[in-house]
This record gives sequence, structure tokens and C-alpha cells, in this order.
Amino acid sequence: MTRSAAVLVCALLATSRALGDDVHWTYGQGHGGPAHWSEVNPEFASCAIGKRQSPIDIKDAQKASLPAIQFNYQAGPPKMVNNGHTIQVTWPPGSSITVGDRKYDLLQFHFHTPSEEAIAGKHTPLVAHFVHKDTEGKLAVVAVLFDVGPENVALKPVFAAMPAKAGAGVAPEGVQVDPMAVLPAKHGYYEFEGSLTTPPCSEGVRWFVLQNRSTVSQAQLAAFKKLYPNNARPIQPLNGRTVRASM
Repeated sequence: MTRSAAVLVCALLATSRALGDDVHWTYGQGHGGPAHWSEVNPEFASCAIGKRQSPIDIKDAQKASLPAIQFNYQAGPPKMVNNGHTIQVTWPPGSSITVGDRKYDLLQFHFHTPSEEAIAGKHTPLVAHFVHKDTEGKLAVVAVLFDVGPENVALKPVFAAMPAKAGAGVAPEGVQVDPMAVLPAKHGYYEFEGSLTTPPCSEGVRWFVLQNRSTVSQAQLAAFKKLYPNNARPIQPLNGRTVRASM
């Protein structure tokens, strides 16, 4: 690793710690698990009292004339961090989505297994969450569901170099990943208002769950599950929210 890459990885790790990843929360059943996240830190209160929490079970979505998601993702070097809860790929500036009159810049994407979202009660083996932020600081997440099937060529460099140790980071030299190639061919989506699926479970997040799926190979899924066999928050109550489906 070059000196510049090493400095970058150190910066990523510092950012991860600044976001509170050193606070002890888990996906287990006991203390620190999802049912007790609000008890770990007062700042995590929304995990228990929030009324628009994610993930949800998507069913009975209302068909609506929604604007297409305009993806402007650029290929770039993957900068990966094992933050102790998932593998996160931080993205350089220049990639974004536009939905209607709102533009959101891509910050990072990360993985959960099984998928946190369910469609009519059914989860997929894996999901990637592409996290974006607009100029007002509002977040939007695009969720890409994966079935087991052909190898995901676009994600091959990511799955091949995932840091195994919590707190470790890596920026492979000479490697490019194209986020557009990770997406399914069609970009119809389900839309709803939700939250972060990890502490502090902040609400006001705009969610776009793509209706079509991508694939990963069994070997790629196994590589991730070796590090994180289950890092999905349980389904949260809808509490009267409307889920819309693009036509």
C-alpha cells in the first residue's frame, strides 16, 4: 500500500470511529442487540420510540406515477472498511442520483445478510444499501436486493479484498469498481419514509428499494457471511406509512 493509500485508510477508520462505531451494539439477542439498542446510548432513543423505522416488510404497495431515479454513478477505486458491523465501501465525490428535483450525492454502500427489507414477507440472501446525502444534509438510500446466481462481476474486487478484522481498512491499488454495473437492468422501485437501520436509527431517510434484483454467486455470499453471518435488523412496524411503487 502506498503512503497516500495508507493515509486514506486511516482517515476512513477515524470517520468510522467518529460516527460512533466504538459504541457496543450488536445484532445478537442479548444486551446490545436490536431489541436493546436504545439502552446502549441515550442518542439511540429513536431505535425504540421512532414511528418511521426501517427496515419494513413491503406489501400492498400503492402503484403511483413516480419520477425515475436518474443514476449518475461513476467508476472509481473501492475504499473498504470493516467497521465491526458490515463491510462499507466509501465512494469518491462525483457520483449521485436525481429523483424529481432532488439530487443526492453517493457517500458509500454496504451490505446486510439476509436482506433487511422483505418483499411480501420474504427476504433475499443479501442486500446492498447505497447511502446518499443532498445539500441540505437529508439522506436517501437505494437498496439493491441480491439472489444467489451468477457471479457479480462488478463486485468481484470488493468480495475478494474485504478486510477480515474489525477496524481494518484497505484501498487496493489499480482496482476500479463501477456501481452502475451492480444495479439490476431495470430501476423501478418502492418508496417510503424510514430511518437508518443501525443506531442511532435517525428518521427522515428517503428509501428507494429497487423492485428488480441483482445476483451474487454462492461463493461471494459465503465470503461475506464468513465475516457477518447475520447483520440484519428485524422488520419494524409500518405504523400507517404509505409505501408507493413506481409504474
